[in-house]
Amino acid sequence: MTPRMPPHIPGRIYEDYAYGDAARADCIWPRPDGDWAAIQGDHRCDIAVIGGGFTGLSAALHLAQNGADVTLVEANHIGWGASGRNGGFCTIGGDKLGLSAIRKRFGDTATRAYFDAQKAAVELVAALLDTHQIDADTHSDGELLLAHRPAAMADLRTEEAEWAALGHPAELIDATDLKSRGMNGDFHGGLVLPLGFALNPGRYVSGLARAASQAGASLSPDSPVTHIDTVSDRHVLTTPTARITAKKLIIATNGYSSDALPGWLSGRYLPVQSNILVTRKLTADEIAAQGWHTDLMAYDSRNLLHYFRLLPDGRFLFGARGNVGASAKGQDAMRVKMKQHLAAMFPAWRHVDTPHFWSGLISLSRDLLPYAGPVPDRANTWAGLNYHGNGVAMGTWTGARLADMALGKLTSLPVHTRVLPRFPFPSLRRNYLHAAFVGYRLKDGPPPR
Repeated sequence: MTPRMPPHIPGRIYEDYAYGDAARADCIWPRPDGDWAAIQGDHRCDIAVIGGGFTGLSAALHLAQNGADVTLVEANHIGWGASGRNGGFCTIGGDKLGLSAIRKRFGDTATRAYFDAQKAAVELVAALLDTHQIDADTHSDGELLLAHRPAAMADLRTEEAEWAALGHPAELIDATDLKSRGMNGDFHGGLVLPLGFALNPGRYVSGLARAASQAGASLSPDSPVTHIDTVSDRHVLTTPTARITAKKLIIATNGYSSDALPGWLSGRYLPVQSNILVTRKLTADEIAAQGWHTDLMAYDSRNLLHYFRLLPDGRFLFGARGNVGASAKGQDAMRVKMKQHLAAMFPAWRHVDTPHFWSGLISLSRDLLPYAGPVPDRANTWAGLNYHGNGVAMGTWTGARLADMALGKLTSLPVHTRVLPRFPFPSLRRNYLHAAFVGYRLKDGPPPR
């Protein structure tokens, strides 16, 4: 099937390739298959939600369960963006700042509330899977952080102490014990973090969409919003085939946002490409030869990290960041680089076929924290974004909190709701990635070879 051209949405900062089907053509996760169609004609609702990923679907579900008349519109198919193509790590996270830095800025009470929110986010996903009977191939009791060089073990010990202070002891693993634990690779020790689990994000986003629809939310794929107006205290959303008038508005587009929808978003998010390579199914002998048979989600200690896990069906998923431009040529080059890194880190799988590769956009904020709160220059408008690659849990939780805000049950959150800073010279902010990636590579040391 020929990939569709991306819908034209003004104000997006990447090349069209990032917003088209080609970037995710080889994604292994299933697509939602509900009986939904593009919205047509004039519509009115209590609350409109823009974005059909974890944040938007969670908001729509929780709103509908509370009796709200909610309409969700998505530019592509439901779950098309990062929610339907990520690595399936349902973990604590959402920031890239770290709890120590958060404590210095916000204090002990707010930091504890932030950590509790991370934990609650994981628990919310587990509860939704159970309540709505979503079979998402879950596995992994916690996650594994691996030292990519000996000096990184000092950071793991600091992390271990942080977890102990929070009442959730982590387990430090010496390099000599990794192989016996089924964690053999080019690593110098590890730390098992006791919260989180892995899942099939395609199945999860499909189940979340079905649950929202069954609760009464109206879901409309292939309905890109191209303009937002305010008329008589109402939000008027324009799509190619419809006009939607809503009392309240939730924006849940994260890395696929637009600087123009609304203008407040301009420069307050920075999309970054993340890439995933998946092997063919490994044989038992191949798994034994490498000595990697843990089912834990794992990632290494690099700034430009690798994240990986052995899937329940025996395939190995391997992800990384690092490409700045969005093009078929750039994607091919990243595929080659990641194949090299996989071979260096897991040498027994050097010659294993990797038939699947795709990319998608995560989103960063200037202050390296997620945001969940009001859009300051628009009445009755809220936004959730910038999960720094940890949106499975945090996006789901943020959607629920945005629903609470729209329903008047919540006004703000200690860390998530703050003044969301803007990157300087917003139209040029993608260029910052070149310098940032060079700096990260210098800090990380030599790449795997």
